Amino acid sequence: MKQFFKVFIFSLIIFSLVASAGIFTYLKYLSPEEIAEAAPSDNDIDEEETDDEFKTPLERAIRESNKINVLLVGLEGSRSDTIMLASYDRKTKKASLISIPRDTYYYREEYAKYDELQKINAIYGTEDDGIKALVEAVEDLTGIPIDNYATIKYSGLRAAVDALGGVEFDVPFHMRYTDPYDELDINVPAGNQIIYGDDAMELLRFRKTNYPGYQGYPNGDLGRVQTQQAFMKAAAKKAMSLKLASVISAVYPHIKTDFTLTEMLGLVKDAIGFSADNMETMTLPGTDKMMGKLSFYLADGEKIIQEVYKLYDINLSATNDDENATELN
Repeated sequence: MKQFFKVFIFSLIIFSLVASAGIFTYLKYLSPEEIAEAAPSDNDIDEEETDDEFKTPLERAIRESNKINVLLVGLEGSRSDTIMLASYDRKTKKASLISIPRDTYYYREEYAKYDELQKINAIYGTEDDGIKALVEAVEDLTGIPIDNYATIKYSGLRAAVDALGGVEFDVPFHMRYTDPYDELDINVPAGNQIIYGDDAMELLRFRKTNYPGYQGYPNGDLGRVQTQQAFMKAAAKKAMSLKLASVISAVYPHIKTDFTLTEMLGLVKDAIGFSADNMETMTLPGTDKMMGKLSFYLADGEKIIQEVYKLYDINLSATNDDENATELN
């Protein structure tokens, strides 16, 4: 359990923002008898389905894999300002984190073609069941089935960073931006420094400047995503040497998730042996493009397929050869 807290919890709380709610509840409320009763059995797998029921190698690989895929959402008001898809392989102890730029174009018929509400970060706040709609959109974009979700308010991230005593981080340039309507004033100097909660919020939210003589990210939201990933890694490294009870307690009130206690107990069991070295990060393949008067991020479907096949260890070229041979026959 100690190894689980040091590695898995913080890799997925600070790095991936997911597991604290279930684990904290489990630690606080479950007795040993309830743990034994709730723990999932290795025999609880439905083995009735056969290979004939799967039309593609990807469908078969998804069915046979040991992966759990979790949508991780950082909330800024009614918008999902940070969207990540975390995939953890229970067998190999490897994890992948896919960042989805908030400006990613996702067409919805009820809105104008190039409206801001066609950006994926608008889905959460404009649908009746926002998180369900966002899950479906990410599944549609990536082709990856999502098992669970976790949302965290930015105030939770601030609390976590403060509970860590700040995080050492090298800020790439002086970040300066003001939005009086949003009561936002970002002013984070460049250079190596200890970043505390409020500055962490500014650092992770910054994307562009409206001050003469200052700069934003030359590659827009992609640059911001890269900084977010680097900061989370720095936080995870610091967390490895700390007792995390206070951090979990600080973050817990700010998280909502559909993980059940049984599912979290299964992760506790399967996460033993996980190392942060087995975590890889990437950004959803695509490009920035001006459409109408707005900048959108257009997902690259072909490259996404390649990455998903790689994620599930499927040889894409061999699969194409097999499909071509089937068509010829």
